Amino acid sequence: MSKRQLKLGLVPTGVGGPGDSNRWLDTDIPLDASVNIDWYIHVVRQAEAAKFDLVFIVDSQFITANSPPHYLNRLEPLTLLSALAVATKKIGLVGTLTTSYNDPFNLARRFASLDLISKGRAGWNVVTSGDAGTAGNFSQPEHFDYDTRYRRAVEFLDVARGLWSSWEEGALVRDRATGQFLDAAKLHRLDHAGEFFQVVGPLNIQRSPQGEPVIFQAGDSDQGRDLGATVADAIFTHAATIEQGQAFYADLKGRAVRQGRDPDQIVILPGFSVYVGETDEQAKDIERHYRTLDQSFDQALAEFGRPFGWHDFRQYDPDAPFPVAALEHAKSSFYTHAKRVTDLAVAEGLTLRQTVEGARAGRGSPFVGSAETVANEIQRWFEGRALDGLNVHLGHPSQFDRFVGEIVPILQERGLFRQDYEADTLRGHLGLPIPAGRRTTATDRRNAA
Repeated sequence: MSKRQLKLGLVPTGVGGPGDSNRWLDTDIPLDASVNIDWYIHVVRQAEAAKFDLVFIVDSQFITANSPPHYLNRLEPLTLLSALAVATKKIGLVGTLTTSYNDPFNLARRFASLDLISKGRAGWNVVTSGDAGTAGNFSQPEHFDYDTRYRRAVEFLDVARGLWSSWEEGALVRDRATGQFLDAAKLHRLDHAGEFFQVVGPLNIQRSPQGEPVIFQAGDSDQGRDLGATVADAIFTHAATIEQGQAFYADLKGRAVRQGRDPDQIVILPGFSVYVGETDEQAKDIERHYRTLDQSFDQALAEFGRPFGWHDFRQYDPDAPFPVAALEHAKSSFYTHAKRVTDLAVAEGLTLRQTVEGARAGRGSPFVGSAETVANEIQRWFEGRALDGLNVHLGHPSQFDRFVGEIVPILQERGLFRQDYEADTLRGHLGLPIPAGRRTTATDRRNAA
C-alpha cells in the first residue's frame, strides 16, 4: 500500500465570506475579487504550484443585504471552474451545486463537461440548500423539509451516477475505415422512474479519464452524515479541536463501514483558517488583529440569523437571555447548526450578545503559530486521525503566501505531503479508484436488489 499522505484544498472567498465582512478592506485583495477571473486564476495557480489537491468553490443561491460581501456578488461555480480548467493543469476543481433546485440530467451533463474539459479533475460538493429563502428564487412556495431534501438528494445522485455510466468503454468506435462511429450495444438508456425524477437517458457525453466527478458532501445532521457515508468520496466539515475532529472522523468512517464501504476510500477534509508569524506570539497577535478588523459585533449579529432562516436577531435586546423561540425559524434552514447554538445558549444561560460573541470566538483557528508550530499541529491532527487533509481558507493573501511558502515545505520535508503531483486526475490526487460504470438500467438494479 502507498503511504497515507495529507491532502490540501484551497477555499477562496474573495472579498469576504461568513465572519469576514470587512476583509475587502485589505488592499492586497481586488475590490471585485469575487467576480474577477484574473484574481481566481492567480490564487489557484499559486495553490497548484504548491501541489494542492483541489480548489473548492462554495456557493448558495439566496442573499439578503446582511449576507457577507463574497456571497452578495460572486461567479457561478461551474462557469468559474470551467475557466480555471483551461488556466491550470493538475489541481482538482470542486464546486457546490444543490440537488434541491436542479435536475439530474442537466447537472450530470454540466459536471461531465467540466470533467472532460479538465481531463478528469472535476468534483461536486453535493448540497441540499440550507438557505430557506432559496425556494422563492425557484418558483417554489417553501423550502423542502429535512427528510424530503435528503431523500431527493439520494435519488438525484443515483440518477446522476447512472447517467455518467451511459457509455461503456469502447462505445465510441470512431473508425473512419469502416465508417462506424458508435457501437450501439455499449450505449445504455437509464429509464429511471423514482419518487422525484423520471429520466430516460442516456447522457449525451462520454466518461472522463477519472470515470466520473468526485463526490463531496458537507452535511452535519444525522441525515447528512448518513448521506456522506453512503455516497460521498470526500467529506467537507469543521472542527474546533482535535477531539472534535477525531470524533467526527471515527463516526463518519464507522457509518461508511456499516454501509459496506472501505473507510479508507472516504477522505475527511475539515476547513480552517491558518495564521502564521515569526513566533507563536506574533501569530496570535495577527489572528487577533484580523478577527477584530474583519467583523464588528453589529455585522456578526446581522449575519447570525443565516442558519435560523435569516431571522433578524437585531430586533432583540442583545443583553437579554438568548431568544430560544428563534429556533423555530431554522426548521427549513441549517437546523442542526442552529439547534446546537440554541442548546448551548440555554445550557449555559447565555445572553444573545454572549452567544454571538461565543460564535465569533468559535471561529478561532487551532492552526496559529510559527511555521514550525503550525506544521507540528497539522501533523498531530493528521497522525491522530482527526483529518485526512485540510481545506485552507485563503483569507488574507499575505497569510496564504506564508502558508505555501513556509508551512508546505516543512510538510513536504517530513514526507507528509507530496513533493510533486503523481497523478493527473482529482481521483488520482485523493487516492480514490475509478468507479466502475453501471451497465444495467435502474430497473435492472432494483430487480437485482
